[in-house]
Order: sequence, then C-alpha cells, then structure tokens
Amino acid sequence: MFGPSPLRRGGIAALSLSVAASIAPPAFAAMGNTASSYGLFPGDVASAQALSMFNPQASSLYYNPSYLIKDPRGELTIGFLHAEQELDGRSLGGAAPATRDGNLLDDSRSQQQLIALKTDLSSITKFEHPIYFAIIAGVEKYGKEMLSFNSTTSMGGQYMEYGRQPLFLNIGGGTELLHGIAVGASAHVSLRSDAKLVASSNLAGETQYETLEVNAKPVIRPVLGVTLDWGKLICGKGDCITDGLETAFAFRGHTEARTSVDSRITIPGTVPSPGIALLIDTVDSYQPDIYSAGVQYRFNDRLRAGVTVERQNWSDLMEVLEDDTVKDQADIHFKDITVPRVGVEWSALKNVNLTAGVAFRESPLESDRSLDVNYLDADKTIYGVGGSWTIERPPILAYPMRVDFGYQFHDIDQRKFDLTSDRAPVNPYETIETGGEVHVFSGSVTLKF
Repeated sequence: MFGPSPLRRGGIAALSLSVAASIAPPAFAAMGNTASSYGLFPGDVASAQALSMFNPQASSLYYNPSYLIKDPRGELTIGFLHAEQELDGRSLGGAAPATRDGNLLDDSRSQQQLIALKTDLSSITKFEHPIYFAIIAGVEKYGKEMLSFNSTTSMGGQYMEYGRQPLFLNIGGGTELLHGIAVGASAHVSLRSDAKLVASSNLAGETQYETLEVNAKPVIRPVLGVTLDWGKLICGKGDCITDGLETAFAFRGHTEARTSVDSRITIPGTVPSPGIALLIDTVDSYQPDIYSAGVQYRFNDRLRAGVTVERQNWSDLMEVLEDDTVKDQADIHFKDITVPRVGVEWSALKNVNLTAGVAFRESPLESDRSLDVNYLDADKTIYGVGGSWTIERPPILAYPMRVDFGYQFHDIDQRKFDLTSDRAPVNPYETIETGGEVHVFSGSVTLKF
C-alpha cells in the first residue's frame, strides 16, 4: 500500500524495528528447543527424556514415532509446560566491567500449552493392519503466542540454550512392519519468515510511501524411528529370557526458526533509488541433527528401566551462523556432544505410576568468548521426577482418563567466559562465571477412546 504514512517519528531505525515487530512481538529466545531441552509431556520431563523413546503416548511422535503402536487405544492429551530460569553471570572483574543489578542475567519464563491426538487409522481403510497416526501442537504463553522471535547481541552476556519456542508442530505415525519390528516417521514443522520493506524518508526521519510484505513458510524436517521387541523376535509368542527387552533407534533432523528482512530506504535529494539497503538474516530456536539409541527392560508388570544415549551434531551450527548477519562476526565454535539419560518407572499402586530420571548434558559451546554476541553455556545435570494416575471410571466419560505431573531441575555448572565487544574500549572488558538453575513444571490430562 502506498500513501502518506502515520509513522512520523523514529526515522529509519524505528522503521526497521517495526519490520521485526511485524514479523513477531519481542520474546526471550535462544538456540534451544523446548522439546529437546525439557521434554514435551510430563513423562518426558519426569524421566529426563530417558524413557521418551519408550513412551506409548503421543509424545513418542517426536522422540521415536515407531513406539506409537505399543498402546492400541486412541487418546487426546492436553498439557502445559512452565519453565522458570534463574541464570547467573557472576562478575570476576575486568578492564571495564558492566553495571549489573546483582548476578542474575536471565529470569525469563517459558509457558507452553500442548495438545496431541493419537488414533488408529485402520478403521478407515480396507486393511486390518493397525496404522497409528498422531499430531502434536504447542503454543507459547498458554496459547496466546504462536510466533515470536528475538536475535540479538549482548554486552552483558546471554545464555545460548534457554528461551521460548512459540510454535511446535509435529505430525506422523507408526506401524508394526514385522512381528517384533515397528517403524515410524513424522515431520517436524518450523517457520521461515521473510519481510520486504520499501520506504521514503526525509532527514528528520519522517517516512512515507511505504510498502511492507511479510511471508512465513513452513520448513519440514524428518523424524524417523524403529523399535525392536526382542521377546517377540526371538521367542515369538512364548515366554523366554528376552521378554521385556526392547531397543530403539531414532533420528531427528535439524530445525531452526529463521527470519530474513530486506529493506530499502530512499531520502529524496540525498539518497536516490535504490536507496540504503538493510539486509538481516538470522536464526533462532536451533536444534541440530540428533541420533538416539535406547534400551528398555521391563522387569515385571510394575517396574521398567531405560537408558538412552543421544548424539547431537552441534558443529553444523558454525556453518549456519556464517550466514547470520547478527552473529556472523562472533566466530563461535561448537562441538558435537553425547548426552546419556537414565530413567525408571515403578507402579506404586494399581493405577499410580512414579517416574524418575537423570541426564548429563555437556555444553556444545567450545568458545569462551564470542564478539558482541557473548554466548554463555555450561555443562548441566538434569534431574526429573513425576507420576501418573489413571482413573478407570471417570464421571461422564466412557473410557479411562489419565492425569500426569512432572518436575525437572537443571543444575548448571560454573564456567568462565570473557566478554568482548567492538564498543568496549578494551577487550575482553569483563570476565564472568556462569551458574544458576532451571525449574520445569509439566502437567497433562489424557482421555482414552
């Protein structure tokens, strides 16, 4: 649309900021991913994701879609996740230390609402072989924020992993390929936003004749999984020593939220067409390629334990950041990491299950300084506990209802970083030490059908 503009203050800088705001309202964000950092549903949170590859609920769509076959009943799950971060950066001094109100760097929150549906599609086909379909959708701020983005430099330091992921969408399914061998696949959807702005401005910053185009398109990445039930594979339908032993393998393709802004500003009599070009291309909410392998053993009807190992290829992020106009000057180095997870579930009562888990995540950030960006990250130990209660005959409903709760605690290790900036008189201008903790609360209600 062309014509006189109501935007008469703030000049080119304000206009550029309005482009970013039109794409999404400001939010705390980082290179983290809610499902990978915390988990999706309470069972994932409580086991520190150690049992996520062996979770028959719809959340297995993201961690191992082949495990959808383990519970033939359909289900509708509504859940929430609330994460509170207390991320510290204790100053160790320097040539020009920044002024801070204490050591706290980030106390932002992530509040995500999730809904998932799982069902057997064989009833709408001519085949009797079960084919399970599922979809998971998540929205930040309890359903009020579908799209937000923030990519920034920082003088005081910023944590690389923790932040919000406003939109989460996964869709796919699984089936039993052979007796004892199940396979599954799903698609994880992220968004790529593009904005184009053309405007005319005078030297006072008064703008007119603007045109603004904003587009968001989906970027689809695969999630693949396979589960081997050794009791069925070796013994068939009989009883033997391998009953209860399962192994699973999964691959999750890398995802990222990406935003590009292309703006051109002309100033009549001073800057002729095509004008001043402002080009921004930056990423957020990055998750690398992840290869997972897990083993679960069900000792009896009341006790099961599992171990999962993930290989996360964070070194690929270095190539991605070379094209990031916000962070390309930082020369940040990452390394691939291995994340071990151990979890256990115990049926304390007939319809009450208790879950616990622990994981250790080494920091993928090799650099102890990153010019202007000043990313912070450290090794962390993750603890989880939780439980579920199945109500066999709930009021009104014809089928059972399940209520889940999970809690997770992240203990962040200490690590020193040198802060640097082109705007500082000397570099590094300050040295800080990381620390802090994260508390995650998750709950859900599942209706069986």
